[in-house]
Parts: sequence; structure tokens; C-alpha cells
Amino acid sequence: MAIDYGRKRCGIAVTDPMQIVANGLTTVAAHEVIPFVKGYVAREPVERIVAGYPTTMRGEESESMRYIRPAVERLRKELPEIPVEFSDERFTSVLAHRAMLSGGMKKKDRQNKAVVDEISATILLNDYLTNRK
Repeated sequence: MAIDYGRKRCGIAVTDPMQIVANGLTTVAAHEVIPFVKGYVAREPVERIVAGYPTTMRGEESESMRYIRPAVERLRKELPEIPVEFSDERFTSVLAHRAMLSGGMKKKDRQNKAVVDEISATILLNDYLTNRK
């Protein structure tokens, strides 16, 4: 499972049991992430959770880590049996917008930030799966 954390919303993606391809699952309000993930984990097997690690162009932690790090720590505390790790999420939003354009998505749909967050989580998880191999 991958989580693309945002201040208001978090995109969530999951992979198939063979861990071949990632698919967008949903977008949830930031304050509902932990209950959502706990409910999902109760119903579906989750080997690990990958959280986006936003960095600047210089490779330094972005300002967003002020709220992402505490959220990840809460997730680790609530689900100690599941490893939670960070993965570089640079350019996932840019890639999400490009994917929507190349997929022929209408302008109105491309402006839906929840869709962008879900696609970003999917890209994050696909990158993680690819780099792990």
C-alpha cells in the first residue's frame, strides 16, 4: 500500500498479490487516513506501507515533512506489525498530471485534486515496486 500524504487529502494505492502493478484505491481526508488504513488492513493483506517522502530540488526534505513525519509515526504506532517506510515522491504530482493528459482526461476531471492524489499514490507505489526489483 502507498500513501501520498497531503494536508487535506491523502491518495492511496495498492498492488495486486503478486506485486506486479499498482492501482489507485481512493482518496481520503487526511484526518481519516489511520482509521481507513486500519479498516483496510483488517480486510486485506498488506505487507508494507510506503509513504511519500517529498524533497526539494536540492534533495532536502520539503516543508511538508512537518506534518507527514508525525502522521507516519502515528501509523507505525497503530499498526506495529506492518513496516512503514518512506519512498521518494519527487515529481509524482507532475507525472500524475502528465498521465491524465496523455490518457485523454477532460480538463474538469484533471482539476480534481483527489484524482491527482490517487494517481500520485499509484505512481509512488509503481516506482517503489520497480526500484525494489
